[in-house]
Formats: sequence, structure tokens, C-alpha cells
Amino acid sequence: MSSGEPTIDRVARTDRLSSDEVAEVLVLARLAGDTDGADPFDEHTLLRLRDPQAPARHLTARATDGTLTGYAHLDTTDPTSGVGVELVVHPGFRRRGTGRALARGVLAAASGPLRAWAHGDHPSAAAIAVDLGFDRARVLWQLRRPLTEAVPPPRLPDGVTLRAFRPGEDDDAWLDLNARAFAEHPEQGRWTTDDLRARLAEPWFDPAGFLLAVESPGGRLLGFHWTKVHERPGSARIGEVYVVGVDPTAHGGGLGRALTTAGLAYLRDRRGLDRVMLYVDESNTAAVSLYERLGFARWCGHVNYHLG
Repeated sequence: MSSGEPTIDRVARTDRLSSDEVAEVLVLARLAGDTDGADPFDEHTLLRLRDPQAPARHLTARATDGTLTGYAHLDTTDPTSGVGVELVVHPGFRRRGTGRALARGVLAAASGPLRAWAHGDHPSAAAIAVDLGFDRARVLWQLRRPLTEAVPPPRLPDGVTLRAFRPGEDDDAWLDLNARAFAEHPEQGRWTTDDLRARLAEPWFDPAGFLLAVESPGGRLLGFHWTKVHERPGSARIGEVYVVGVDPTAHGGGLGRALTTAGLAYLRDRRGLDRVMLYVDESNTAAVSLYERLGFARWCGHVNYHLG
């Protein structure tokens, strides 16, 4: 074979990765994220990678020397509604057919509809999606704003106060509220007790940054703003509006805006951060408008492709 000629790596499929293989995938994901400016896996996939009991299929691509050159994760929790797919290729081994080989492996390994995320809307991902017949179905924007600028003070509706989330006490009430607030959302509204507990156990979890809007008297939960702080070596700290939800019965009173600004103030004043990000569906025009009025601007996009 002549030098520089593209090669297709060996692709293998398994239903379980060893701890060493998981570590390899995480290193690969970090390298790709640093190169592309967008991490290749969302939080859901990262949590499942670290959970050996999570139902999934894994495709690995390796060079002849054993180097991990690519990986695809297939979430098979509910294949009838669609197998979730995320795929990454090593930055040093691109343009040699690895991505397409993994994508074809995904088609061979999964039955039923597929839902594949292309984080950062990478052109190579778009090209593969078009060639294999995927449709561009959904766009998730990442918005950012500095926290060095003024944050509007939260103006809570009458009879509403804020307090911190209490793990073990608020779990069920919060899950009920989350399900109501995101009844039409394809992921957030389906959270289970296990989904919540997995995140409460994460090193980044801070109950003081999980703000609950409580009705007085009675104590009924009306809304929440769960904040998050991203910290990793070599990167600047950044806050996240992780999720903001409001009970449908409390819409129209300004609670969503008040919760958002309260969380921004927490990230700036209590955590000392100078920038913040969030994710919002392009189709959620009301939320996009609110965030833009609060000083957020588009940073990058993530595209969900469907097949079947």
C-alpha cells in the first residue's frame, strides 16, 4: 500500500466495554472535543458509558497497531422510539473512511428508527448523514453570554420564594414537576428516579445551585433553575443554565425569567464565574427570545438526524 493512501480501520461490535476501553473512549472524546470546539457526546451518553448495566451497543474502530481511531455509541433503551446514536473519530485519523465505516456499522447493528446527534454541526457528519439517507430533524443551539455584564435582579411573583433543592426530600416532587414542565420534550420530560439520582451523584452537583420556586403557603413547587459548573483541566470554568422549568399552571407570570436571572446571579456572585452557556431547541422560539433579551447569543449548533 502506498504511503498516504486512505485505509478503513477494523470495526468491532460489543454490548459491553471493559473499564480500560471506557477510559480509551473518554480520552478520545476529550481530544475530539478540544479539536472541534464541541464535545462529541452529550451528558446522557457519558453517564451511560460509565454505567456497565446500561443497555447499549458499542462500535470501536482501531488501526492495525490497536489505536482507537473511532467509536459509536448506540443507546438501545427504547428501540421502538428510536436508537440514539453518537459517533466520534480521532482527529489524527480522519479522512480515511473511519466515520463512514462506523456509520455503516451502526446501520447493521440497529433495527428500527435511528436518532443521531452531530454536535457542533460538523460538515463531515452532515455529509455522511446525507449520503446514508438521514433527515435533518432538530437543531439544538448553544447560547452564551458574559457574566461580567449586569444581570437583571429576579422579580418573583407574589407569594413565591426561592430555596435550594434538598436531595432525598424533593426528589419525587421535582420529578413530577419536571414531567409536567417538559411534557412535550423528547428527553427531559422522561426523566426517571434513576436519571435524577445519577446526576445528583455527579461531582459537579451542588444543591445550593439547584433553585426551587415554592408557593407560599403550602410549599408547592412551581418551577426550578438547576445550574451547573463545568470544570476540567486546561479549560476555563464556565457556568451552565442546566435546565429551567415552570409548572404550566404558573406560565405567564414572569417566573421563568425570574428563575433564570436568579441562577445567573448565583453563578456570578456565589461561584465567581464570568461566563455562562445554555442549550435551547431552535423551535422553542419563546425561550430563544427570552434568552436573547437576557443577553445570550448563539455560539454553536447541534443537529439531530433521523432515519426510519
